[in-house]
Amino acid sequence: MDIRFDGKTAIVTGAGSGIGAAIARDLAASGATVVVADLNAAHAGAVAEEIGGRAIAHACDVADPAAVERMVALAAERTGGLHLLVNNAGIGGPLEPVGAYPLDGWRRVIDVNLNGVFYGHRYAIPAMETSGGGAIVNISSILGAVGFANAAAYTAAKHGVVGLTRVAAMEYSARGIRVNAIGPAFIETPLLDNLPAGAKEALVAAHPIGRLGRPEEVAALTLFLLSDRAGFITGSYHLVDGAYTAQ
Repeated sequence: MDIRFDGKTAIVTGAGSGIGAAIARDLAASGATVVVADLNAAHAGAVAEEIGGRAIAHACDVADPAAVERMVALAAERTGGLHLLVNNAGIGGPLEPVGAYPLDGWRRVIDVNLNGVFYGHRYAIPAMETSGGGAIVNISSILGAVGFANAAAYTAAKHGVVGLTRVAAMEYSARGIRVNAIGPAFIETPLLDNLPAGAKEALVAAHPIGRLGRPEEVAALTLFLLSDRAGFITGSYHLVDGAYTAQ
């Protein structure tokens, strides 16, 4: 399937590594100009340099609404418009039971994983309307559908992303902007690098397919949902989970 985004501008948050980097690479390879946004400026710069002329590196903390507004303005000013947005930036947060969950950890996870996604919509949607329409993909998680002990903030935020996706789709699909969400299971990304001994093996065993996912597998679905081939798909939540939630 040949999917092209020639003449279109995309923003991908959390694009300095993992899923976001894979999406940014694929979008650029498909003709899009890509704003490679990440909290870590060096990581964003490295991915943009690897991509080459179709990439613009930009440091952004998605938990800061003013920073997100500046990011959207940069995309429109540098390229003449904004057509695509992937809200991918996210953090894991503390692992504690609800009754002992640290308040500062709760606030930071919600700020990045939920509020950051809202800010993306808040500022990108008007820019997309000016550009004649567009598409948004929100990277939620399997934890947008099921629970996970000791991950209250992450699970709550990812459920919230699914709800926000549905509302935004209802409000803007008839105005030329489609909004969908993806729920990856555990993917081989830097977020898993600091797991304690044996934890990664346990995660693998939790997936009936017998392995963790790969960033490019999430990127492939993301590009389809952003493309005109998915023109009647909006307000939906798509799992990429190796049958994790089928159990």
